[in-house]
Amino acid sequence: MINPDSLKKKFFEIYGNPEQEPRLFFAPGRVNLIGEHTDYNGGYVFPCALNYGTYLLIRETNDDFIQFASVNMDWKGTIALDELGIKKGEEWVNYPLGVIDQLKKNGIVPKGGQLLYAGDIPNGAGLSSSASIELVTSYALNKLWKGNLLVIDLVKLSQKAENEFVGMNCGIMDQFAVGMGKKDKALFLNCETLDYELVPLDTKNYRLVIVNTNKRRGLTDSKYNERRKECEIAVKYLSKEKPIQNLSELTLDEFKRRESLIPDETIRKRAKHVISENDRVLKAVPALKEGKLEEFGRLMNESHDSLRYDYEVTGYELDTLVDESRKVTGVIGSRMTGAGFGGCTVSLVEESRVDQFCEEIGESYTKITGLEPDFYLPEVGEGTREL
Repeated sequence: MINPDSLKKKFFEIYGNPEQEPRLFFAPGRVNLIGEHTDYNGGYVFPCALNYGTYLLIRETNDDFIQFASVNMDWKGTIALDELGIKKGEEWVNYPLGVIDQLKKNGIVPKGGQLLYAGDIPNGAGLSSSASIELVTSYALNKLWKGNLLVIDLVKLSQKAENEFVGMNCGIMDQFAVGMGKKDKALFLNCETLDYELVPLDTKNYRLVIVNTNKRRGLTDSKYNERRKECEIAVKYLSKEKPIQNLSELTLDEFKRRESLIPDETIRKRAKHVISENDRVLKAVPALKEGKLEEFGRLMNESHDSLRYDYEVTGYELDTLVDESRKVTGVIGSRMTGAGFGGCTVSLVEESRVDQFCEEIGESYTKITGLEPDFYLPEVGEGTREL
């Protein structure tokens, strides 16, 4: 966890003027328990916010520029207010710049400021570091620049920033979970309507364990946008019989009756994953509510297998972690979480066996892949806020 006092000290080292206090904001990361690659298909997801996240210290100035710095990233710089709409190569600052661009489009006038970011979400791990940066920025600047936007507006605006400014065609799940998360609750979200339900995350004598493959992935370079395209092609084929806007409008039974409309086997498999994954979320939520954790774990396993064989977004490292995790006594479910192609797994592990799990997986995963995994025992945290 990041120490706010140390962060403040760093802020004054960079920007000086210690008699003028900055304000501190926080946005969590998120883990998705089930419902992967469904969000941009208008489907169901089931994420929760974490106690890891992004901290932002911010101080207003009367300057005609904003200064950006990060404890985690090398790039730091000063950008004039009239140049805020220009991308900076592939730098992390494009996430805040995209948000500012959207705030301007909402009639909010930028002012001078000094910003220092610090995060304890591992970068590129699939726990939503980008959405966390976006939400902490939009939330803080909306307050400081007197924007009067609601958190749900900031969620939508942050997704737009990533789509239009950064060029990552993500769905809304990450921003929604980061902005709207609640302590000890998971969010059962319909990504098409944004209707949601807060579900108590009672895992009884089991514990969520997140394991980072430490295989970095750059989402924009990955096949993420390609998968979106494949889903759009599937919609066109399936619409020949019944016009649909997205794959999630079909139930699993309806899809089984119509899958022959898709001549391409790869496209058919992509559609099958999305539609069957929605079905799994709709079964997983009541299973959790009723305390049927073994059923929930089985659905997690099925989710990973579908992502592996039908959606093909897992990869060697994630599959190795999941395969090894499932061999450990006391594990009732394990799957990749996030976009895939590297990043993290999430497993339900019997509390009394967590240490054994970490030891066994650490050993076997390193032996097979040559990489050392990192383990996180997260708490389910609150959404974006001022500290």
